[in-house]
Amino acid sequence: MGELPKIAVANPRTGEVDSYITPISPEEVGVRCQELRQNQTAWANLSLSERAIVLRTFANALNENAHEITQALINDTGRRGLSIMEVGTIGPAIERWIKIAEEAEKPQDGRSSALPFITYSIEKRPYALVGVISPWNFPLTLSLIDAIPALLAGCAVIIKPSEVTPRFAEPLRKIIKMVPALQAILQIVDGAGETGAAIVDHVDVICFTGSVATGRKVGEQAARNFIVSFLELGGKDPAIVLASADIDRASTALLRGSIVNAGQACQSMERIYVDAKIYEAFVDALVEKAKAVRLNTPDIHQGHLGPMIFKKQAEIVEAQIADALAKGATLHTGGEIIDHGGLWCLPTVLTGLTDKMTVMVEETFGPLLPVIAFETVEEAIALANKSDFGLSASVFAGTPEEAMAVGRQIEAGGISINDAALTSLMYEAEKNSFKLSGMGASRMGPSGYERFFRKQSFMVNTADVFTIDQFDEAATP
Repeated sequence: MGELPKIAVANPRTGEVDSYITPISPEEVGVRCQELRQNQTAWANLSLSERAIVLRTFANALNENAHEITQALINDTGRRGLSIMEVGTIGPAIERWIKIAEEAEKPQDGRSSALPFITYSIEKRPYALVGVISPWNFPLTLSLIDAIPALLAGCAVIIKPSEVTPRFAEPLRKIIKMVPALQAILQIVDGAGETGAAIVDHVDVICFTGSVATGRKVGEQAARNFIVSFLELGGKDPAIVLASADIDRASTALLRGSIVNAGQACQSMERIYVDAKIYEAFVDALVEKAKAVRLNTPDIHQGHLGPMIFKKQAEIVEAQIADALAKGATLHTGGEIIDHGGLWCLPTVLTGLTDKMTVMVEETFGPLLPVIAFETVEEAIALANKSDFGLSASVFAGTPEEAMAVGRQIEAGGISINDAALTSLMYEAEKNSFKLSGMGASRMGPSGYERFFRKQSFMVNTADVFTIDQFDEAATP
C-alpha cells in the first residue's frame, strides 16, 4: 500500500498552488470500506430517532466550528457569501431529511385483492455502504446532499470530494471526529480519479455528481459491478420568455439564474429564447442589468461574482466565447476572461447565435447568456428540446398557467415557472433528469431518502396452502 504522489491544489483567487493533498491508495479504499461495512450493522440497528440525534449533534458541531470550514471553502472556491451559505444550510437540511424519514416510517401493509386470505407487509433494508463522488462547484453541499439521507436510512457512507476543491475535507473530518457514532460510519477520503474508481468497486450504491463524460464511466463501472448508481450530470438549461412575460422580472431572474457562482452550477440557464415581439426590450434590460454586476476582486467582501474555480473550465468558457464571435455572434457586454492571478469572467450577453456555435450546444458552466429570438411558441419548444441534456428549464409568461402549458412540453426534470433555477433553492420537489443529464431516482423529496433502501416483503397465507393437484392438467376444464 504505497503512498500515491501528492496532488497540487491551486487557489482560484491567485492562481498559485498553495495546498497539497495525498490521495489514498485503492488498497486503502478497500480497507476503509470494509471497516465501514463492519460498523454499519450497529448503525442500522439503531432507531431512526437515535440516528437523528447523532446527525443533530453533527449539525451542532458544524455550527460551533463554522469559521474553520467556511474559511476552507473560501480558499477552495474564492467566494465568501456562498461559502457561508453552504455551511449554514446543512443544519436545516438535516432537519428536512429527518422530517421526510419520519414520514416514511409509516407501516406498509395490506391484503391481496386477488387472494384476500394473503396479507403482506413491506420492510426496508438499507444498503450497507454508499459511495459519494462530489464535484468542485459546491464542495460541501454536494458532498452531503446524498450522504445525509443515506446516513439517516442506516447506510454507512464514504465520500470523495473533488481534488480541485479539497481543502474543506480536513476541517470536516475534524468535526466528524467530534461525533464518535458518526465517525464510525462516515469517512471522507482524498484523491482523484483513481480513488473514485476504487470506491465504485467497494460500495453497494454510488452517487456521482459531475460531467457527463465522467458520469458515463461511473455508470458503466457500476453496471459491471452490478451495483446501483445515481448520476446527477450536466445541463444546457433553456429558458423560454413568452410575449406576455414581465420583461423586468424575467431579465432579473435569468441574470441571477445564469451567473450565480459565476455560472458554475448545473442548473444555470445557458440558453434564453425570447419571443421576437419583446426580444429587443428584453436584451436591453438584460444587458443593462448585466453591466451592473461586479467581480469580488480585489476585495472578496465586495462584488457579486467570484472567480472561475477551475482553470480548465475558464478555458472552456473562453473558447466558447471566441467560437461564437468568430462565427458571427454579437457581444453586448463582458466577453473575456480577466486575469487577476485568478481568472474571472463578467456576465457575457451574446446575440446573433446559431446552433453551429459550441455555446449553444455544449455545457458552458460559466456566466454566459446567449439570447435567441423566436417567432412561435412551437419553435421555442423545439429549440429548447434540441439538446442532449434535460436537467432543468424556465418558462416566463403572463400567468403561471400559460407558462406551465409550455413547460409540460419541455424535456427536462425541473421546470421553474416565472423564475429561474429554483431547483437550487428548494429540495422538496422530486424530479428526474432527462436524456444525458442523469440517471436514477430523484435525490429530491421523499425519493431522495427512499432510494437508499431495498424493500423486503413478507406475505402470509392465512388459509390452507395450495396443493400440487390444483395444477394437474387433467383437472383443467
